[in-house]
Amino acid sequence: MTTEGAGGDTAYPRPLYDVIRDTLRSDIAAGRLKTFDQLPSEAALQSRFSVSRITVRRAVGELAREGLAFAVPGKGWFVARPRAVQPLHALQGLAEAMAATGRSIRNRVLHVREEPATAYAAERLHLPEGTPVTAIRRLRLLDEAPLSVEDTWLPSALGQRLADMDLESRDVFAMLEGDLAVRLGRADLVIGAIAAAPPLTTLLEVTEGAPLLRIERLTHDAGGTPIDAEQLYYRADAFQYQVSVNR
Repeated sequence: MTTEGAGGDTAYPRPLYDVIRDTLRSDIAAGRLKTFDQLPSEAALQSRFSVSRITVRRAVGELAREGLAFAVPGKGWFVARPRAVQPLHALQGLAEAMAATGRSIRNRVLHVREEPATAYAAERLHLPEGTPVTAIRRLRLLDEAPLSVEDTWLPSALGQRLADMDLESRDVFAMLEGDLAVRLGRADLVIGAIAAAPPLTTLLEVTEGAPLLRIERLTHDAGGTPIDAEQLYYRADAFQYQVSVNR
């Protein structure tokens, strides 16, 4: 394979865009480049690695696809804020998971209301369609930046009691367990991706068509009754799940 190389070395085992990307990634991981620092200019990277502008742009573009860098038109490339990582080894609320990493979650409550269960909510909660349920929509802020929009439906017997609680700073799971003495059991998750469209674009401060993670989560109590149906929409550049599996 023929590749550009520092000093004209064409026998280097990897393409130079890999080397540039990995060098910048290491600088970010080690804190030599911090969040919102500007990356070295294209000209500086061309000179340092003896490569073309196309090679530099490919390297930085791969960093951007990994969520490590973002472009500001007319100014250059900058280090992106680190993605939030939530392990899937246990059933946790977002604030609970982020507290373990030293990051803060605050919620902006967009609505709390009683409404007839749609076909979707009724099917998820095993209720007749039209049965009153409590619908909650919250915008969740990670370190004061928009991270996700969370739509939640609960049977009214639980939801009406949650409605007067601290939905701005607490996880629903914590309130169910700590305040309402509900023993939680398992949750079923389906994870996919969608293109952002209004009103999510406005709430999450992303462009139309930007990638979002879409998670459907159905939480059951310890007896197996479904009590909390959710649709969660996360900025794909700011959040990821982490899971370990055994063979």
